[in-house]
Amino acid sequence: MHVGILGYGTIGRAIAAGLREHDAVRSIAATTRRGLTLDDPAVTMSASNAELATHCDVLFACVKPFQLEGVLRDVAPFLKPETVLVSTAASVRLDQLHEWTNGHRLIVRAMPNMPCRIGEGMTVLCARDLPPETLELARSLFATLGRALVIDESLMDAATGLSGCGPAYIYLVIEALTDAGVKLGFSHAVARELVAQTVLGSARMVLECDEHPAALKMAVTTPAGCTVDGLMELEDGKLRSTLLRAAVAAATRSAELAS
Repeated sequence: MHVGILGYGTIGRAIAAGLREHDAVRSIAATTRRGLTLDDPAVTMSASNAELATHCDVLFACVKPFQLEGVLRDVAPFLKPETVLVSTAASVRLDQLHEWTNGHRLIVRAMPNMPCRIGEGMTVLCARDLPPETLELARSLFATLGRALVIDESLMDAATGLSGCGPAYIYLVIEALTDAGVKLGFSHAVARELVAQTVLGSARMVLECDEHPAALKMAVTTPAGCTVDGLMELEDGKLRSTLLRAAVAAATRSAELAS
């Protein structure tokens, strides 16, 4: 299949890098702003958005949300009926995507997060009246960037609050624990490595072990040990409820932007 990418920015580059590993992808082409060059030899520059839309089987729209309507209205006349259009714009609903493409049928809404840049991302996808095999194709394309799940569109704002904004919450935790390491006597570089690998390993255990996170937490918390004292401080600081409120606030804001 031939893949096109409208907008070769951060997410466009990440998608191109991941798709090189997909067995069904034969070629990747992209468009970008004037004056910019493509930095991936596996990606060719297309002369225009219209040309790209005409020749690709899957078209990723990776432009900013405020740019998306204009770009899609421009390329709509050139989309083949069998072309799958995938939008990565946050808070842009499926009904808007269908309207801006004159009722194009094969549309997927996707929301990848920042770690897609290193192949460890989390992407959620939704669609309406899409053949199952087409939706699975879209999911498999994003699976080259980490993990990908299909959800109902009604949960997209919730996913924004969790996985879309979630890396920022985790970076804040890493920053705070790194500062704690410096306070305890480590160099900043050593503290950051200790904390980052701890977060990475803990996350991998959650994904790979068939145990509830609470059970894994208790496995670290020995009776009368030091871990329980640290947990008591976190509970007193309302870390649990603060993280919960942060995700809900971000999801609520995403819904407001989409309305």
